[in-house]
Amino acid sequence: MKNYQAEDWIKYLELEAHPEGGYFKRSFRSTEEVPGKGRMLYTSIYFLLSDNDVSHFHRLQSDELWYFHAGNSLSVHIIHENGEYEEVRLGLDLEQGEVPQVLVPKNAIFGSSLSQEEEGAFSLVGCMVSPGFEYEDFELFTQKDLLGDYPQHEEIIKKLAYVTLPEMD
Repeated sequence: MKNYQAEDWIKYLELEAHPEGGYFKRSFRSTEEVPGKGRMLYTSIYFLLSDNDVSHFHRLQSDELWYFHAGNSLSVHIIHENGEYEEVRLGLDLEQGEVPQVLVPKNAIFGSSLSQEEEGAFSLVGCMVSPGFEYEDFELFTQKDLLGDYPQHEEIIKKLAYVTLPEMD
């Protein structure tokens, strides 16, 4: 089996830049809707972070389930609704505390980074959102937004929150 690099995954899976950081492509979209809600039952994407990317802090109004696919382990950083911070390492090295999937609950503020920063490192994961992802449910944060509410998490907020939000198409 070929030892794929980040650029290979981006090319072959036709991944595009994501506003939160990294690269993505929608891989699945439910053909069914949540009864009475006019929302897709689920959506799923491929998501890739490389050694010079982070997934900036954001929030969804749906649960998101992450699955590890390839590369290096990924740290998912979660600030829960009660203000508690949790880091979950997504990967396959179970003896080192990694897990192959993690659930980020709806309304949690979260982002991700490579667990170990080294040149050429990347992580390819899958993310499934249920009910399905809609951009109006997606909220990005600045450092100022989060430091006012969570000053105890300053270090990770400065690493994963934008200073100024990017322009969104």
